[in-house]
Formats: sequence, C-alpha cells, structure tokens
Amino acid sequence: MNIIKTDIEGVLIIEPRVFEDARGYFFESFSQRDFDELVGPIRFVQDNESMSQRGVVRGLHFQRPPFCQTKLVRCVRGAVLDVAVDLRKGSPTFGHHVAVELTEHNHRQLFISKGFAHGFAVLSDVAVFQYKCDEFYHPEADAGIQLNDPSLGIDWHIDLSTAIRSQKDLNLPLLSDFESPF
Repeated sequence: MNIIKTDIEGVLIIEPRVFEDARGYFFESFSQRDFDELVGPIRFVQDNESMSQRGVVRGLHFQRPPFCQTKLVRCVRGAVLDVAVDLRKGSPTFGHHVAVELTEHNHRQLFISKGFAHGFAVLSDVAVFQYKCDEFYHPEADAGIQLNDPSLGIDWHIDLSTAIRSQKDLNLPLLSDFESPF
C-alpha cells in the first residue's frame, strides 16, 4: 500500500496495490501487518457501512472522550467527497480540513485520527461507504459541528441548499459555538 501524507498531521490517504487482469481486479483492503508497519499499531473493533443517494451529506461527526474514534474509511460503490476537520485544541491546523474524493475506481482510503470531525457528500447516484473504527459507537458520546460553517471553507462539490441531511445534522453547532473536547 502507498501512504500519502496530507497537509494535516493525523490524516493519511492510503492507496492499496491493485492487481488487474482480464477477470477484474484484486487488492487487500486491509492488512494488520502492513498497517502496523506503515501507519502505526491500531486495533479496529467495529466495521460500519452506509448506503446513500446523490446529494446526501453526512456529518461532520465525532465521538467525545473517552470514546473517541480513529477511522479508516472507503467508498466501495460510487463516489464521495470525504472530509476530516481538525478539532484538536492547540493544533496548528485547528479548524482546517482535508477533502479527498474516494471512489469505487480509485480504491483510496482515508485514515482519520482521533480529534477530527468526519463527514462526506455523495457525488454519484448511489454510494456505499465503509469504515473501520477503533472504538465502539457510544450514542451518549455522539457529537458534531455544522458542515456548512463558512469558517471551515469546505467546498462539498454539491449544492448544500438542496442537500439531503438529517435533522440531527441540521442542529449541530458552528465551530465558533463549539468547545473542543480534544
């Protein structure tokens, strides 16, 4: 696998080695041995999958301490714009984001450390999105910030005025109204 550093420490783009021939393709989507060696030791405990239609935007979500999650995310069908926002107090990149297009064709994955909010916008007719987490989901620790906060400057590549969002996400605070727990 190829590891690509982003402008924000703690967020990495991972490109697997893809083997293609007349039958199709094959790649290892995750290898504990390679991950430990190239990224660092981590123990994922939960895999999640969502299916969404074009125009859906999910996020920006995270879990508060002590249940923070590190995530490894990928799109196995369709295309999404995946975004991680740095929420770590004292970080020189606090409030900055990384945005990466993840598709069924590029096979890229995004590694997102604890201390980041995460979300994605669906760019294709349908997207199936998978993510590994190193902490179980705890509803009492669920939190987030507004994905359309102008201070974040995120270009979601879709029209947010017609985006399909959950009521919970519509009620999340702006970054300026938020006290980071990280």
